[in-house]
Amino acid sequence: MNQEPSSGWPGFAALTWRELVRFVRQPSRPIATLGTAVLMWVFLTAGFGQWAGTSGAGSYGSYLLPGMVALTAVFTSVFGAISLIDDRHAGFLQSVLSSPLPRWSLVASKIAGGTLIATAQAAVLLPAAFVVDHGSHAPTLVGFALGLVAIACMCVGLTGVALAAAWRVDSVQGFHGVMNVVLMPMWLLSGAFVPLESAAGWMRVVMLVNPLTWPTAALRGAFGASMPASAGMVWGLTLAFAIGGVVLATATIGRRNARA
Repeated sequence: MNQEPSSGWPGFAALTWRELVRFVRQPSRPIATLGTAVLMWVFLTAGFGQWAGTSGAGSYGSYLLPGMVALTAVFTSVFGAISLIDDRHAGFLQSVLSSPLPRWSLVASKIAGGTLIATAQAAVLLPAAFVVDHGSHAPTLVGFALGLVAIACMCVGLTGVALAAAWRVDSVQGFHGVMNVVLMPMWLLSGAFVPLESAAGWMRVVMLVNPLTWPTAALRGAFGASMPASAGMVWGLTLAFAIGGVVLATATIGRRNARA
């Protein structure tokens, strides 16, 4: 029986709600995600506390904060991708794929759920920017709102990449290998620790082609720091990363001969 295009929306809403309920029932996830980011931020800020202002961002703590927010996005995308693998092993994924629901509803629910969760967790970290910097470097409310937009784009792109990888991997252990080889290097080379302007020549090239560099730069720019390119270019590439993640996940999971 043919389904109307709108028939996927109730399924999308139900699957997204399921992702949110799963998150609430797993308190270890926010503890692991936020705890790791906060500890790294505190230790690195203390260790490099004498470092002078970086890229117009004020203290090193304020420069490092967007990188720690990006880390929460990476971890959240990893957990979202692992949930896809768990759904496959539990038989839930096969049930969804054999139902009349279009596959885009599955992809969209995973991305939407991961983005909502990651943005909410990042919102817990962002007020720290008001503490570590004052005066001209303190973020404005508009900057705070733009920061949330940058985080959302970052999470959409990362979750899409993670889901596409998880679709091809049959075990959680195997996906951790993907995370170590793909997602963590993306984060390390996104300007989280070292400004693009002061990076070595070869590293600078890698950072420029790393798609995660741009939403991280957009987030830092929303807090008043200088950006490695014009605002239009940075935000354009940030949106391109988000769209690319959605396209990659949809194309991978939407293939008729793709594994379930």
